[in-house]
Amino acid sequence: MTRCGRFRVVVITGASSGLGAALAAAYAGPGVAMGLIGRDAERLARSAEACRAAGADVDSATIDVADGPALAAWLEAFDRAHPVELLIANAGTSAGPDRASPGEPMAMTDRQLGTNLIGAVHTIAPLVPLLCERGRGRIVAIASIAAFRGMPYSPGYCASKAGLRAYAEALRPRLAPYGVGVTVVCPGFFSSPMTERWNGPTPFLLSGERAARRIKRGIDGGRRRIDFPWPLVFGMRFCDLAPAVIGDAILRRFRFHIRAA
Repeated sequence: MTRCGRFRVVVITGASSGLGAALAAAYAGPGVAMGLIGRDAERLARSAEACRAAGADVDSATIDVADGPALAAWLEAFDRAHPVELLIANAGTSAGPDRASPGEPMAMTDRQLGTNLIGAVHTIAPLVPLLCERGRGRIVAIASIAAFRGMPYSPGYCASKAGLRAYAEALRPRLAPYGVGVTVVCPGFFSSPMTERWNGPTPFLLSGERAARRIKRGIDGGRRRIDFPWPLVFGMRFCDLAPAVIGDAILRRFRFHIRAA
């Protein structure tokens, strides 16, 4: 299993901006082949160029991860040319219902589930048999501290990240006998286009670059879970483990709104 050291072939979804672009920059270097996937062609081109400037060989594609067949075809073709060693399922989106609305519009929930959960499955599933056949590699799922407890102001987002966390946690012991590692990342707030649409407190906010460095250290060290910052992780876990009446009361006081993209 590739536990630590240098990954020579890296694939990252959601690589056009935010954490994905920061992770791409962190892994770029001479002798590294990178597959970068994103939806914004202009921003993806800038991210790819930055990685090339660092010495990496980059192949990029403008694909929506919700398009399973298109994504699988590209991933399998890339893997034939460059057997993947590190796969980071990072693509994500966020939104939240209007404060005056009791529920979340179905289209908003569908989009978040389609990108954050189903899109991650579309990213991971095509490469699982190939990684297992080679007996090495690491899969990384970028979830969120929102995966630990549903919050009343972002039900679809929390559901999508909780589902992704559970999916990746289930894969880890299943793939371990084949020599393939799985890392689940549940970060708190970091600078990104999604955070810019967040209307509310952002405690312990990190820059995207600092978050990427922290995540990279954990990935390269073979960590199974990367959760930070610990005060927010502790708070979310407490709300989950406490009696529901207590957790609900705490989270009702934490008011925020996520503007739709």
